[in-house]
Order: sequence, then structure tokens, then C-alpha cells
Amino acid sequence: MRTTSTWIAVCVVTVSAVIFLSGIDAAESMQANKVDVTGVWVFSVESPAGKSNPTLTFKQEGETLTGQYSSQLMGQADLSGTVKGQAIEFVVSATVQGTPIELKYTGAVDTKDSMKGTLSAGDFGNGTFTGARKQN
Repeated sequence: MRTTSTWIAVCVVTVSAVIFLSGIDAAESMQANKVDVTGVWVFSVESPAGKSNPTLTFKQEGETLTGQYSSQLMGQADLSGTVKGQAIEFVVSATVQGTPIELKYTGAVDTKDSMKGTLSAGDFGNGTFTGARKQN
């Protein structure tokens, strides 16, 4: 009887330790996957309109993304979107020569300093982008 009680106690302690340590690993993993894109980024964009290198300044608060987009074609424009895990989505709305344009960027943050994805510009076509955080 005593052996069975001891065996059950050892099993309970072992299972509790495994659950506790798994929780620590999960929390560390979630922290390691936390992405913050706040800062200045230089993009390389390829689309039917050609190649461009806009500069984007992101401000991230939790999953909410705001900022500024700057390019020779579109000038300065606001952007807004989200960052959820590694996924990033944002929209840039501007008016170019009297024509409203909305650029929707959808991609993934590969490392703390790089991202890539696709660009949808509605009737103006689709493209791809890569982005690199500007180093000081």
C-alpha cells in the first residue's frame, strides 16, 4: 500500500514538473516570437509600375501599426495596419495627380530587421516587396 502511494506521489510530482517547465518554454517561445517593427525601414518594391524604394516609418503599439510612407511617386502618406505574430498588414492611402491610390501590403517579418511579402494596388496591379530596417 505504501509503495503504491509513493509511486502515485512521484508521478504527480513528475507530471507537475513537466507541466511547469512546458509553461516556461511556451512563455519564452512567445516572447521570442514577439515582433516590434517600430523604426525606419527601406523597402524594395517591384510592381507593374516598375521598381521603387520607399521609406517607411513604423510606430507599433501592441498589434496596432501606424506611420508614414514616403516615395518619389506617392510623396508622403499615412499608413495603418496590424502586426500579429510574424504577420504584417498595412494600407497606404494617397492621391497621385488627382487619382486616389490604395496600396495594401501583406507579408511576414522574417527577422527583427527584415520582412517580405506582396503588394496589392487594385487596378494598378500587384507586386512584391522586401524591407530592411534602416541601421543607425
